[in-house]
Amino acid sequence: MNTGNDRHAGETGPSYGPLSGCVALVTGASSGIGAATAVALARQGADLAVVARRTERLEDLAATARKEGRSCAVLTADLRDTAQARRCVEDAVEQCGRLDVLVNNAGSVAPGKVEEGDPEGWERMLDLNVRTVLHTSQQALPHLLRTASDGPRGVADVVNVSSVAGRLARPGNGVYSATKHAVGAMSEAMRQEVTARGVRVGLIEPGMVATELTTDSAIAAAGRGMPRESWLHPEDIARALVFLCSAANGAITGETLTLAGRR
Repeated sequence: MNTGNDRHAGETGPSYGPLSGCVALVTGASSGIGAATAVALARQGADLAVVARRTERLEDLAATARKEGRSCAVLTADLRDTAQARRCVEDAVEQCGRLDVLVNNAGSVAPGKVEEGDPEGWERMLDLNVRTVLHTSQQALPHLLRTASDGPRGVADVVNVSSVAGRLARPGNGVYSATKHAVGAMSEAMRQEVTARGVRVGLIEPGMVATELTTDSAIAAAGRGMPRESWLHPEDIARALVFLCSAANGAITGETLTLAGRR
């Protein structure tokens, strides 16, 4: 795993914003929802650790964070590898000194009917959409619980990015939908396990979002006639996610935010 940071571990930038002093780890941060979320968190004062396979994209994101006065640890990893998924949490804490927020955003889509589907695509979805969420969450929880106990906010956050497919299965989307149902179940169980100790667990279920991923014709077809002008933008998801991590959230935990589309 390649790592890079624009500050030494433990150093902080200018103090401002409601998430000032916090460190957020965002997976799948090289584009789309992950990149938009990282920028939104930085603008609220959070320092960052960002994870994906495309180092150049992450370096560009880190440059944006620096312009906001924030530090950003760049962690290049293939999260399908369990060891790398778990190690990225430890690298984030080592370089940034703490962990306040985990955003499990990395994911994959491989549409297709069960009888015609690509088993390699299924495995990739299971790895990224389910196993990565499980491993990064487990590795992060001791750090998040410590932050909730000792940190000035008295709370830490896990936010899992799911999909409306986690509520409704459709033909040609069954395996993806199954993985997102799993994310919903994991999120609810985790909420019950850690809420009393100060770790809030949120779940976001976007509908169609205009990203690199949805330029694929088969995936776009899942929009089922939904006009593109009504598709969500990554920034829409980022705003909802930042709210779940904010002081304005108050006592909300285990909340599922479903974002169907623009009106």
